[in-house]
Amino acid sequence: MEDTSIFQDKSIMPTREELADKLGNSFVWWQNICEFVIDRYPAGKEEWTHSGKKYGWNFRIKDKKRAIVYLLPRANYFKAAFVFGQKAVDQIMESELNQGIKTELMNARKYAEGRGIRIEVVNGENLPDIYKLVEIKLNN
Repeated sequence: MEDTSIFQDKSIMPTREELADKLGNSFVWWQNICEFVIDRYPAGKEEWTHSGKKYGWNFRIKDKKRAIVYLLPRANYFKAAFVFGQKAVDQIMESELNQGIKTELMNARKYAEGRGIRIEVVNGENLPDIYKLVEIKLNN
């Protein structure tokens, strides 16, 4: 199964209504994450970007120079994605976050900008971990 956006047409930026329709019940969790990030960082800029034919449309909230969180729309769910530098990775490894997240992060390929992780959001169970990752991202 390909891991691509449900929105592929580069000429049509997704609307809130289309997003709600495609995400179904998980749309509320998308909204909760966006509200959490903007509450913690009111200057956050929300934007859709089209990453090419291979990935399609994705959403991100960024500060002046980097993405805080990426939200990747899929059929009836989405993924929250992050990229962390070494200082943040060290903080995550010392935290009380889910061990699966820590393992995935340590197994992620290391790039100049850091290590990336994607977390599936199909219900609200992992929102506390995502919120903690947002806070770590904002503090590093």
